Amino acid sequence: MRKLRFIAILLISVTGFSQKEKDSLQLQKIEDTKELFSENDTLFIKKSDSLVLKFHKEATLIDSLWLNELIKSPLYDTIQYVLKEDEILVTDLEELPTDVLKERLQILDSKTPFHIEYNTHLEQVIKTYLKRRKSAFSGLMEKARYYFPMFEEVLDKYDIPLEMKYLAIVESALKPRARSRVGATGLWQFMYQTGKQFDLNVSSYVDERSDPYSATEAACKYLASLYKIFGDWDLALAAYNSGPGNVTKAIRRSGGSTNYWNIRHNLPRETANYVPAFYATLYIFEYANEHNIKARENTLTYFETDTVQVKRQLTFEQIYETLNVDIEVLQFLNPQYKLDIVPYIKGRDYKLALPVKDVGNFISNEQLIYAYADAEDAKREKPLPKYFEMNDRIVYRVKSGDFLGKIANKYGVSVSSLKRWNNMRSTRLRIGQRLIVYPKKLNTSVAVATSNKTKKAQPEGNFSTHTVKSGDSLWSIAQKYSNVSVQNIKDWNNIWSAKSLKPGMKLKIFTK
Repeated sequence: MRKLRFIAILLISVTGFSQKEKDSLQLQKIEDTKELFSENDTLFIKKSDSLVLKFHKEATLIDSLWLNELIKSPLYDTIQYVLKEDEILVTDLEELPTDVLKERLQILDSKTPFHIEYNTHLEQVIKTYLKRRKSAFSGLMEKARYYFPMFEEVLDKYDIPLEMKYLAIVESALKPRARSRVGATGLWQFMYQTGKQFDLNVSSYVDERSDPYSATEAACKYLASLYKIFGDWDLALAAYNSGPGNVTKAIRRSGGSTNYWNIRHNLPRETANYVPAFYATLYIFEYANEHNIKARENTLTYFETDTVQVKRQLTFEQIYETLNVDIEVLQFLNPQYKLDIVPYIKGRDYKLALPVKDVGNFISNEQLIYAYADAEDAKREKPLPKYFEMNDRIVYRVKSGDFLGKIANKYGVSVSSLKRWNNMRSTRLRIGQRLIVYPKKLNTSVAVATSNKTKKAQPEGNFSTHTVKSGDSLWSIAQKYSNVSVQNIKDWNNIWSAKSLKPGMKLKIFTK
């Protein structure tokens, strides 16, 4: 188990920092600390002979004061749910009499631009959620503490009702890597082509449909365009789900009515249940206190994070080893990076989101972090996968045992797309045949870049045994041996994560 110490404790022996300043650094976790010293207004923390981190007193205090002001602001507390017909309960609920629900829906209708009118179907959806999914809403509210302030910022920018933030719950249950059976991806569930239409690019490393901020901007642009077409937010919601064409057909089939409830029976079944799911979610969030639904408080809030522009490619492992930011936190804040790698590509603006408390540390130690990454990459036995955009064309040569479904799965495309790109009328293939492919994934990338579970062959020769001590990290162990990298230690000992280390574990270290 890792030995974590808080700076607040360590600072007791350091002169030049007041108690208030020590308290402001309380959340900074420091691992493997060997020496602590201050010089002028800077605290230096020595983790190893080659790694000394700097903490600027004034900058840290500013971060603390700024965050404190945000937490006190009113914004701080702002915080795939379509039911099938056979899931809806026909039930009474003691905590929600029909008369009370009617009154509350009328209040919501009066203060939102949506037509939220009572009907028995909406009543049963709300009561089904409360009966069967009440605990799930506590988890959703926990996630909302992070996502909703971000959504509101962008919704306001595009003059879209702030209540539209609840749509992301219906679409993805606030899971930025959610993927539907037809390939719609992200918080706002964009298909590949629709995402491209709104500047959400996909590459072998990055899926911008899973980037919370970028995808929210794209969703706002799309919703704004739909509202411009229909002039009605209920119809814009329906069109977001099924497309403008299906909504205009339903309007025609309903004699020209543009009231959602009047055309609902002429919409596709999923869309007919989609808008009520949105209303039911809006109701439960707005009346959460009345139903005793409380948000858990484990997730970071949006105001506790910030972004930095990286100047070279960095893996999450490298960030964890240098700054001690948990990989799970990096994955939560940066879900768009499919391989847990932030690429550096000319002309692309890839940022790294970090907790505010770690942003200053990154900037203060930026060159040291890049130097460490350079050294680790130089020792890497296998190169990282090649970066390519999803609309890049490749030519695939058919091998023995290939069939269209296998090739399609390998590159994340459909069989029908392969046939269309190659003017094929049948699925027959011949060995050596060349196929044009516009890939949506690189099948070997995750295995190379992250955690290939296949056991790696170990080198021959002499090795020494290192016994893991409390406080050891892969990086600090590698520093003790000549020409040994973190990746070497992982490969030699079949370790897939830096967090696999346990005190007492025996590691093989091969001499070169």
